[in-house]
Amino acid sequence: MKYLAEYLEGERVVGFCLVKSKEAGVASNQSEYLNLELGDRSGTIMAKLWDVSPEIKEAIAVKGIVKIDATVQSYRGKKQLVIQRIRPASTSDEVEMESLIPISPVPVDELWEKLLKTVDGLQSKILQAIIREALADEEIHGRLRQFPAGVRMHHNYYHGLLEHIVSLLTAAERLLPLYPQVDRDVLYATCIMHDIGKLYELSDPIAPDYTTPGQLIGHLVMGVEIVSGICRKLDIPLGDAEVLHLKHCILSHHGEVENGWGSAVSGKTPTAVLFHYLDQIDSKMNALGQTLADAGEEEWAYAGVLRRKVWRGY
Repeated sequence: MKYLAEYLEGERVVGFCLVKSKEAGVASNQSEYLNLELGDRSGTIMAKLWDVSPEIKEAIAVKGIVKIDATVQSYRGKKQLVIQRIRPASTSDEVEMESLIPISPVPVDELWEKLLKTVDGLQSKILQAIIREALADEEIHGRLRQFPAGVRMHHNYYHGLLEHIVSLLTAAERLLPLYPQVDRDVLYATCIMHDIGKLYELSDPIAPDYTTPGQLIGHLVMGVEIVSGICRKLDIPLGDAEVLHLKHCILSHHGEVENGWGSAVSGKTPTAVLFHYLDQIDSKMNALGQTLADAGEEEWAYAGVLRRKVWRGY
């Protein structure tokens, strides 16, 4: 099977895609057209559909699967599709969803096993109980094995959030011997719980967007609400020092408040400060890896996560 990212300019594309976004416009001849963002597991590509009939416009839905017959063209230095024919997929097509969305290169069961091993190794019974209760929740359990860590910036693919968590745990384990002033269990718990609110900030794992609560409250506060709710359920005092420390690390993990990146409070413990930088390293390295992979043989590529071009000349 050939994926969208593998097609070259001038080639014909016939296959199934996921509709990530849809925008209608009117051409100079007053006919309607659609700008579509289409995706499969290799990534996304913009597509143009001219002379759209009302029936086709109605039939194409965001998060729906379509079959296209299109040609790859270059527009402003980027590949795009010009669609000649398009139709919604039917159940008889038997399209596998795994072929239509980017997915973590690490198998989900392997990541889950590493996560559970860390939880079992926690010395703090309070933090262990909180995390086990979260992972035992059917909705959280299911979403954590599916959801990306974000819409666009980093680990933005199927079960990307779980990959991000395990990557953070691995980095934390290696750095902890250097910094004895850091609380081991709170750091591990923060790695696991820091983005738990994203399971409700984002709409779904297939074509995620931000939910209304996600936009109004944000995943940091939503994560702390989840922790507080579990504490109440388990009769763990909200004033417990480890609970306070965990919630502080969650609320401060976007860095200094003055930076305007969304932290509710600036980090006030060595654990909170270290975690912020761990999160920055892992998220940015993942995003830069994707940027360079997408750049192909180009010497320079624009990295949105850094808001500047990066060099691959090495």
